[in-house]
Amino acid sequence: MPARIGHIYRDDAFYADPSTGELKQKYFLVLAAPRRGDVVARLLTSRYANLRPENPPCFHGDPYPGYYLGVLGEPLGAKSWLDLRPLDDLDRWDFARHEESGRLHEIMALPAAQLRDAMECTAGADDTTRAQEQLIRDELAALPPTSATATIRR
Repeated sequence: MPARIGHIYRDDAFYADPSTGELKQKYFLVLAAPRRGDVVARLLTSRYANLRPENPPCFHGDPYPGYYLGVLGEPLGAKSWLDLRPLDDLDRWDFARHEESGRLHEIMALPAAQLRDAMECTAGADDTTRAQEQLIRDELAALPPTSATATIRR
């Protein structure tokens, strides 16, 4: 199944623990998934919560740029941020293969208004490449308007 924009996934083998070699999981949000090309995503984090602002939710400053998502619910029971530091795009073929093998799990979808804000914030982040920004903005433009944006446009 192709990656779904606005959905949070868990990768059960995202990285190896440097001290033990044990494979560790990470959560990420899909921000763009073009038919041809790689998947643009950003990791979720709850680390350094005392150093990350909640308001405004979009923060492009140092040392930890991020977008505050709040407490999303199980299995993400802690305050979570979208980490706006660089992340290589995910190969779409590997994504599909890992999902089929059970390594990747779709966890939940963000509400439309929050997704739009997170996409805008990520597109404008310093560590987002021009290509990633264009893909995110293209996907953003293709999203159906939320009631909040429909009201603003009138």
